[in-house]
Amino acid sequence: MIRIKKYFFLSALAGSLLSSCTKNFESVNTDPNNPKDVTAGALLNPILYQLTSYNTKRSDDFTFDIMQVRLPWPSNSGGIHRYVVSDASGNGSWNTYYSWMTNINDMIQIAEKTGKKNYKAIGLVLKAWNFANLTDCFGDIPMSEANRAEEGIMRPKFDRQQDIYPQLLSYLETANNLFDVNEKMEENVDLLYQNKIENWKRFGNSLRLRLLLRISNRTETKAGEQMAAIIANPAKYPVFNDNSQAALLRFTGAAPNLSPWGRAVDFTTTRCAGEFFVNTLNDFNDPRREKMLSRAQSLDGKTDLGFKGIPSGYSGDAGQFKYNPSNMLVALATAPLNGVMMSYAEVELIKAELAQKGIIAEDAKTHYEKGVKAAIEQWGATMPDDYFTNTAAAYDGTLDRIMLQKYCALFFTDYQQWFEYRRTGLPVLPKGDGMLNGKVMPVRFKYPATVQITNPDNYKSAVAAMGGDDINTKVWWEKK
Repeated sequence: MIRIKKYFFLSALAGSLLSSCTKNFESVNTDPNNPKDVTAGALLNPILYQLTSYNTKRSDDFTFDIMQVRLPWPSNSGGIHRYVVSDASGNGSWNTYYSWMTNINDMIQIAEKTGKKNYKAIGLVLKAWNFANLTDCFGDIPMSEANRAEEGIMRPKFDRQQDIYPQLLSYLETANNLFDVNEKMEENVDLLYQNKIENWKRFGNSLRLRLLLRISNRTETKAGEQMAAIIANPAKYPVFNDNSQAALLRFTGAAPNLSPWGRAVDFTTTRCAGEFFVNTLNDFNDPRREKMLSRAQSLDGKTDLGFKGIPSGYSGDAGQFKYNPSNMLVALATAPLNGVMMSYAEVELIKAELAQKGIIAEDAKTHYEKGVKAAIEQWGATMPDDYFTNTAAAYDGTLDRIMLQKYCALFFTDYQQWFEYRRTGLPVLPKGDGMLNGKVMPVRFKYPATVQITNPDNYKSAVAAMGGDDINTKVWWEKK
């Protein structure tokens, strides 16, 4: 059943998005009072905008703190950077991802009914992207019975993560086979790729590499073999080859396609840069510093201290630090800016890891250097000719070095820094004296209290299967 109120909102939002970003966006061709006329293309941009906006904000609200990129300032007690993750920390992600999953499912349904293969394929890519973030945040989640209230399923069962991942990979395989560059798209121009289907296909296959790598510690998945097969056959499975193909959603600043921050100044208020992140870029002598960070100063403001952060998880009063630390630049939150869904740099660093481990017979150093260069240029910096002559930045044959650069490359990419740390334990993060939770990195969010109340039996079954509903309960792919 089609939901009239929801489509009225989405059609209006899609219309304003399309009309304000480019001259090709004028016509949506939908009648909000006649739901049968809603098209798959009209639903795409609201999904892209809202999910990418949310993920961009969540990078700042959670991932930056827990991964020592940034922290509240001053912060004399508590905080995510001290591993204080509340029972409600994941509520927004749970509600947002499931809410927009309904729209993704409707987009797929409409595409199927109207014979639009490309929109169905796009919907499957977005479904895999969205569900992957959801399951990696929580572990076992409702999937096969989720978003089916109209069918009378009010208390959906929880699917096991080991069953979810094969389904996500199947969505992406199906999408790869569906994409057709010769199929005419709707007049609506999508915000991400402007109807360039070949780039959507690259996104789907690049995302497939990410998900396969995520589960690669589980030998029963044979993820390494699958990744090698994808990389060996670029004609069938094209992936990102440069920054222009990456999944970077442009927030133009033209209403309603605005920056995720209503006021850009909120991005810098009561925050400072994390010492580990700043020192990593300092060690690399990295040109991204000028694009990302302000310079620290003495308390009297008379002495430039260069790029200098505050250690995460510190104990004691903030007054112990006798300087004004670096902060993120407000320009990072000022439109126009990019919302990172998946970068080209991530793909090259995935290939570097596979080569370093001998999973693909390619040169790890080459992929490493391509990934680093792409990450630097993605943020508008110029790659120095002598960057890799620095022994701290040069490829040294280790996974540690690859993951340290990947940590920097995943800047502003939803939860990916956190997920990759959980997979590898890298980069090695300092343990501040003020950290709680036994100084152990939390590995998931607790299920929302509303789930416990409204779906108690399935909740209890899921908790029993996972081994507890705790921030320290490892999800399936983390267990070896």
